Amino acid sequence: MPRDNPTEPLFAFFNEIGIIEQLSRAMMEARLPNGLIVPHFSVINHLIRLGDGRTPLEIARAFQVPKTTMTHTLSGLERHGLVRTAPNPNDARSKCVFITAEGRTFHQNAINALGPVFAKMTNAIPSDDIAAVLPLLTRVRAYLDENRDTV
Repeated sequence: MPRDNPTEPLFAFFNEIGIIEQLSRAMMEARLPNGLIVPHFSVINHLIRLGDGRTPLEIARAFQVPKTTMTHTLSGLERHGLVRTAPNPNDARSKCVFITAEGRTFHQNAINALGPVFAKMTNAIPSDDIAAVLPLLTRVRAYLDENRDTV
């Protein structure tokens, strides 16, 4: 008699998250200003959530992307006036990234643009149901983040 595969629920869990990520990325990018994509929003969101003044290398490590990729993303943000860079006071060889007032406005406008979509979604999926899964998702994210070098 075959035994159930104990990894099957985990695969299904991450498969659903992957599909949700893909669909939500398309939903968000449809509402961002021309020339800006989800990675731009994600960097601004990261800096707002954890505080700006971080180096490009620190941001690249947080996103687990090469520094060159992050430099490209940051230059796009800088071209749009959403971030500025300044010399790193702790290391003259690097820079620190700061969100501009325009960057903070961009962040809030992007969130506001999702409002009607989220309002419609709560008709199909109650906010309480979403809130109920947040602690689990936070634990999974924290585990993966803490173990990113071993998983």
